[in-house]
Amino acid sequence: MSVTVQPAYHRYQFRVLAGRHELIADLARDVQGDDTGPDPHQLIEAALAVCTAQTVTMYAQRKAWPLREIHVRVGVESREGSSHFLREIDLIGELAEEQRQRLLDIANKCPIHRILTGPIVVQSELKRLDA
Repeated sequence: MSVTVQPAYHRYQFRVLAGRHELIADLARDVQGDDTGPDPHQLIEAALAVCTAQTVTMYAQRKAWPLREIHVRVGVESREGSSHFLREIDLIGELAEEQRQRLLDIANKCPIHRILTGPIVVQSELKRLDA
């Protein structure tokens, strides 16, 4: 599956098309955007947070563990030339400490975590659309 981005209504506002889903991405007002949607940094943080929550929830359900809710907060900051993600995971339910630790291990195996911590290659090609 791929994601397509197309201009929307304002200068830095773009439509994000992912399969049959659509959302708006924008920039904050302090960088000349209209703040009508998440910015690219928030989108990558959201991808890690959602993937973590889904992966942990799926695992806990398969094991029939008493995870009632999961809350995940992700932030990223630049430090010494690299990006540092801080992911805070709140597991709500009557879980034993061993189960909590196992769910943390599982969180570190979510597909987006693996993408972000593995080797990444971005290959860019120009396509001529006006021909």
